[in-house]
Amino acid sequence: MQENKLVAILRGIQPEEADGHAAALCDAGFRYIEIPLNSPDWQQSIRQTVERFGERAMIGAGTVLNVEQVDRLAEMGARLVVTPNTQPAVIRSAVRQGMQVCAGCATATEAFNALDAGAHWLKIFPSSAFGPAYIRALKAVLPPAVPVLAVGGITPENLSDYLQAGCAGAGLGNDLYRPGQSAADTAARARRFIAALEAAS
Repeated sequence: MQENKLVAILRGIQPEEADGHAAALCDAGFRYIEIPLNSPDWQQSIRQTVERFGERAMIGAGTVLNVEQVDRLAEMGARLVVTPNTQPAVIRSAVRQGMQVCAGCATATEAFNALDAGAHWLKIFPSSAFGPAYIRALKAVLPPAVPVLAVGGITPENLSDYLQAGCAGAGLGNDLYRPGQSAADTAARARRFIAALEAAS
């Protein structure tokens, strides 16, 4: 389950679509799937995806903003929590309940606050606004063992730039999934990202 750190972000997905897209992602080689909490009926989508694909991938939520949401996710069996910001109380709660935490940050101060709270991964967002050079400079002061993910504006064409800057992987949004697209389209896009990851390895 740990072969790569490409996180599929299914923002806006509907519960009736979730199975098809999750299957397409797992078949392509994705092992992390995030359903943001600003998606419609996210409770149903996450619960059913955990139940049906939890043995093939680490399923969880993005845009997690408070401890109450963490508690609900834990009840559903979600194993991954992705935050857009650095909120120590949210991070500590998720870690305490055995979930993997990818904390959103932009500066060294936020990054170290997230690590102090127990975050396992750091998410630099929006990466397209900062660029690979910024991430390379930030990583120079971070513990080398901490995985850093680039999120925001990552494409198959620029993924290698971020990996060369020291990222362990990336969170993939619009260039992987957009609401309303077919599962076949998601499968094709997923294969392009996996191919780009393999080419950069």
